[in-house]
Amino acid sequence: MSSNYRLLVKNAKQVVLICSNGEKYMTKHAMQNLCVIENGSVVIGSDGLIKAVGPAETIRAQYPETSFEKVIDATGMCVLPGLVDAHTHPVWAGDRVHEFAMKLAGATYMDVHRAGGGIHFTVEHTRAAGSSELLASLSSRLTRMQRAGTTLVECKSGYGLELQTELKMLEVIEEARRKLPINISSTYCGAHAVPKGKTVAEATKDILQVQLPRLKQQMSAGSLRVDNIDVFCEQGVFDLSSTRSILQAGKDMGLNINFHGDELHPMNSAQLGAELGALAISHLEEVTDEGIAAMATARTAAVLLPTTAYILRLPQPRARDMLDAGVIVALGSDFNPNAYCCSMPIVMHLACVNMRMSMLEALAAATINAAYALGRSHTHGSLEVNKHGDLLILNTTRWEHLIYQLGGHQELIRYVVIKGNIVCDNEKTMNL
Repeated sequence: MSSNYRLLVKNAKQVVLICSNGEKYMTKHAMQNLCVIENGSVVIGSDGLIKAVGPAETIRAQYPETSFEKVIDATGMCVLPGLVDAHTHPVWAGDRVHEFAMKLAGATYMDVHRAGGGIHFTVEHTRAAGSSELLASLSSRLTRMQRAGTTLVECKSGYGLELQTELKMLEVIEEARRKLPINISSTYCGAHAVPKGKTVAEATKDILQVQLPRLKQQMSAGSLRVDNIDVFCEQGVFDLSSTRSILQAGKDMGLNINFHGDELHPMNSAQLGAELGALAISHLEEVTDEGIAAMATARTAAVLLPTTAYILRLPQPRARDMLDAGVIVALGSDFNPNAYCCSMPIVMHLACVNMRMSMLEALAAATINAAYALGRSHTHGSLEVNKHGDLLILNTTRWEHLIYQLGGHQELIRYVVIKGNIVCDNEKTMNL
């Protein structure tokens, strides 16, 4: 007899749904009151979607075990939604480990940049790298993220700064989307820096007249799927007016606005994003009170990146002020050659310690709110019926251990499940 259902996860000590009424995001007090079922089970159908989640005895009465392809007995364990990483730069060649020493000795991001390092070092290497080399390194990075519990990840281009390499990066992301189980949200970030030898005006013109029209062509032909548009809006990089024109052009093509703002200087990026109807703005270390208020009103998510502030010794993003103002706060790893972190559990830990978020807030920010920042909270970010069956099974009786045990996720995460398929079994990995 063929199985009607792909997976039953039964008898979990805790099933953390996050929310249960179809919320697209959570703010303020809702983030402190996540939905948790004690002694619960989850049913995932053969289409990879969640069919039921509830108390173990209710599920047992409704679904005979013989109708499942696979059953996991999660007695004494916890079930959580797969984590969502809302901001990464995972496609590049040329790592910058040699720059870490400079930074530790006190060089700023812009000092490294001026010394010929930083983004331009990576751009040179990425331009020179072949697609197969980029795909191999991307795949191994995404697999590592998946092992640490990430099941949906945003991936940016942005180390080409010219048409051919930007397209090459987006094609590599597209290939990874087809080959790997992890869910990907793809972002065009051609305005990541001003290419050497060009002015801001020249770089902006190239993006508006060469890169975006070609991207639109590829998207219309169905050869590329791109979800978001990003610009590094910063002093000495893209100013407000060029940022506005690029983001607006992307929005007109149907891309979600999701950009870098107010990282090193207060640029009023948050107000600009709110005005353009941005889905999300990242960084915001230097956001103003006006910017926070504008984002709360516009329902623009703040993607906070505690790793970046930590590694660059920048002031921490003002998570508490944003949360108190009702901003939709999400989290990302900012994985890139400047901040090499694949682990959302470590990001949540830093968010709690350095940005003073509670563990409940950090978990909501790394699930439903991060999914919202990618326009995917209707399908990801919580364990609700008809959403993707993406979940983590933790070898512990309380979910908080995932944040509390700094760097212990490899031992804690027993299974990573995407669309009802076990994509990672850490016990097997550990016993090899």
